[in-house]
Parts: sequence; structure tokens; C-alpha cells
Amino acid sequence: MSTSQARRGNTRQRIQDVALELFSEHGYDKTSLREIAEKLDVTKAALYYHFKTKEDIIISLFQDLARPIDELIAWAGTQPRTLETKQELIRRYSESLRVGERLFRFMQENQAAVRDLSIGESFKQRMLTLFDLLKEPDAELVDQVRCITALFSMHAGLFAMQNMKGDPEEKRKAILEVATELVTAANPPSRRPARPDSAQTEAP
Repeated sequence: MSTSQARRGNTRQRIQDVALELFSEHGYDKTSLREIAEKLDVTKAALYYHFKTKEDIIISLFQDLARPIDELIAWAGTQPRTLETKQELIRRYSESLRVGERLFRFMQENQAAVRDLSIGESFKQRMLTLFDLLKEPDAELVDQVRCITALFSMHAGLFAMQNMKGDPEEKRKAILEVATELVTAANPPSRRPARPDSAQTEAP
């Protein structure tokens, strides 16, 4: 990457970071591009070079978050549907959420704006795909509830636990532990598919 490309990339990220900070502090609707430019100490023209509207900034943030989730979905689709795969999927999803933690909080606090930008529907489709990868096709209702709760407990945990005392990393681990327990409970040994390399013993 050239020096000029690196500078443009850094400026784009700075705009995203500052915009998300202001959106979180003052609300999406009450934050203007002018305020974002002032916070960055740049002209509006410089801001327009990267983003023409506030919507463009939020969409770019969501696209950055969605990329690792799409990669995770692609990976999981190539793996055997074992409990180990599902536990690893949850672990990797936790890592994806770590990167997008502030954006998830924004989505929680600005749900109307998220709906208007159609970000919510796009994210919902990804969640449904992850849900399908976690549950067995013939899963009982209670196990389906466990799988979908595992996903949403991770989202709710990021939002709710920010006001709880404790080390952020320890809180993330606690959330992941609960989600993993739910996925494990939804895939009891009697309902797990046989391993591809397991030997089948036939009666003589």
C-alpha cells in the first residue's frame, strides 16, 4: 500500500471512530456532518471526500463489521456439523463482536435509524444463517431456542454488561461461556451426527 493510500485509510477510520463516538454521545439524529468535521478539525470538503452523508458512515461501519461475519459463515459452511465446529463458530463470533462492540451499542441505542437504513434487516439475515449453522435440522423447539439465545445473549451481554463492574475481558469470557453452554446443551450426544471418520461396526 502506498503512503497516500495509507493516509486515506487512516483518515477514513478516524472519521468512522469520531462519528460513532458522537452518535453514541448525542444520538444519530442530533449529530451533523459539520459537528463531525469540527471534532476531527477538518473541513467539510475533506469529510465529503470520504463520506457524503451520515448514512454513508454508518453503512461503511456495518460493512466493516459484516465482513468477518460473512467469512465466518463461509468457513462454517465447509465444516462438519459437529459440536466442536459449533463451539468454534461461537468463539470466532465472539471475536467478531469484540471488534464491533461500539457499533453494536449504537445499533441498540439507535434502532429507528438502523431500521431506516435497512442495516437491521441485513444483520437479521446473517443471524438467521448463523442460527441455522448452530442448530440441527431436526432440532426440538427447546434446542432451537437455546441456539438463538446463545447468539442474542452475546449481543445483549455487550450492551447490558457495560454498566456492570468488572474487567471487560472477564465479562467477555463470561458471556462466551454462557453462549457455549447453551450451544452444547442444544446438541446432546444422543442427537449429534456421527463423526465422518467413525467406524461403523456391523453385526456378523
